[in-house]
Amino acid sequence: MTAPLTVLGPGHGAGRLADVLPSALAVLGVPGSADPLGLVPALAGVRRVAVLLVDGLGWYQVPTAAPYAPTLAGLAATAGRPLIAGFPSTTPTSLVSLGTGVSPGAHGVLGFTVRVPGTDRVLTHTDWAGDPPPLSWQPVPTQLERARAAGVTTTVVSRPEFGGSGLTLAANRGGDFRGAAGGDEVAGTMLAALAAGAGPTLVSGYHADLDRHGHLSGVDSAPWRIAAGEVDALVARLVDGLPSDAALLVTADHGQLDIPAGHRFDLDTDPRLRDGIRVVAGEARVRYLHTAPGAVHDVVAAWSAVLGDAARVRTRDEVVATGWFGPVPEEHLGRIGDVVVICNDTYAVMASRTERPMASKLVAYHGSDTAAELTVPLVVVRG
Repeated sequence: MTAPLTVLGPGHGAGRLADVLPSALAVLGVPGSADPLGLVPALAGVRRVAVLLVDGLGWYQVPTAAPYAPTLAGLAATAGRPLIAGFPSTTPTSLVSLGTGVSPGAHGVLGFTVRVPGTDRVLTHTDWAGDPPPLSWQPVPTQLERARAAGVTTTVVSRPEFGGSGLTLAANRGGDFRGAAGGDEVAGTMLAALAAGAGPTLVSGYHADLDRHGHLSGVDSAPWRIAAGEVDALVARLVDGLPSDAALLVTADHGQLDIPAGHRFDLDTDPRLRDGIRVVAGEARVRYLHTAPGAVHDVVAAWSAVLGDAARVRTRDEVVATGWFGPVPEEHLGRIGDVVVICNDTYAVMASRTERPMASKLVAYHGSDTAAELTVPLVVVRG
């Protein structure tokens, strides 16, 4: 494998997280569905597909989880391959890439937090209650909408509090929502939905606990190991309960990296990092800096001097030109900072006073373009 801290370019790898649902729809016979992952030959005859996204389970975390998740590790070794989640490697962006089948530039959910263009307001996509309106903020039809229009029974299984949220509507509108909290409940609800469909059926499930314990305690911490074991029990139950005409796809939204205390910059306590800044968004590993008029080049120079080799400091135009976001329509450009700071190695830029208090106290982070953060598994199992 590529070294975990290697920076990947937009052309790396043969498959994308955004390819998963289009290929699943192709398996189910939805007209006009491409099969970029080549699943149709291997899943011929499958009429029911379950897709489970495990938050925080990067491809590079699977070997670490193996002692506590032997079922998952064994399946990854025999029926798994890596995909590229997309940039930035963060939950809202990846969930909407999965749900829509398009790149972040097209769907517009371009980070964990982004500035609402024309304002100084910062939208946190995970706390999005409906303003801005999800259907205008994220205008691309979802793959679940496409499936339902073609007669596929579609269900979304996620934590109860996410029902009707802006992020759920942006990523998964078109599916009947079923709330499920723990791993056992997620498995049972997904299997029930798979069995209930009278014809072609698609069930999309989400499990968050591994990511949460990685953030709070670190990758391979005792709580993370327990969470990995719970993921394994969830996957094992799904595999054991698959109908004979069904398939299970297991994937993730990103990986994680522990960030040492000595590798943390704080933009709220260093005046050199505040000069010329109007609004700060993004997250610790990828910062979006919206500058005062005429301050772009001064901000680039100041941040480059302070961060040195810890990050790449680029203008919006430079980052968009790399192709990481895919094509970005004019109406989405303002959601990206005038200056974008992409952290290298295990460095991060905190905002201790202006973001939620816990945000600067976490152990593991993600968002940047290293292999450990961008690369996620795809495990394919037939019933």
